[in-house]
Amino acid sequence: MRFISAAMVVLLVLVLGVCAFIWSGLYNPGADNPHWKVTHTILDIARERAIEHYSEDIAVPANLNEPQMILKGAGHYAAMCANCHLAPGKNNSEIRPGLYPQPPNLSVASVEPREAFWVIKHGVKMSAMPAWGGSHDDATIWNMVAFLQKLPGMSPEQYREILAKAPADDDGEAEAGAHGHEGHAHHHD
Repeated sequence: MRFISAAMVVLLVLVLGVCAFIWSGLYNPGADNPHWKVTHTILDIARERAIEHYSEDIAVPANLNEPQMILKGAGHYAAMCANCHLAPGKNNSEIRPGLYPQPPNLSVASVEPREAFWVIKHGVKMSAMPAWGGSHDDATIWNMVAFLQKLPGMSPEQYREILAKAPADDDGEAEAGAHGHEGHAHHHD
């Protein structure tokens, strides 16, 4: 019984200490001040496991290789995503250095379709990744996922070619894609 009482006291002191630290305002939330390694590790694990959990029951359309889906996704990617997640041949953008955590470079990183769909639709808290599901329907999001399956390893020339063929971002937000702006019109992601 003494052990349980001592454990409760220690737990209470820890909780009060954390509360005092938070209330003090000493925690620096600036995006230019990285998390402690342990905090970063915990947040990474929590984010990855949550995305896996919430996306596991999503049914992936069988037609992700359909050329029209890929083309539509390319136009949306250029308008909404390329400035943060980059395009083939790009190593940086104007906004990217100020983002913490750094978004993945999707021109080189493969993404699992279910997880990509969930992240695009719901966003990720405290990461600058918006939830596009409020302004884009599932079909549009699947078009972006279809394009993301083709993007890694695409050369800058192939990227420019697909954008030249892609319809404009058809939700009226940008005129990238078919006009070759490569994501420099409206950067939401």
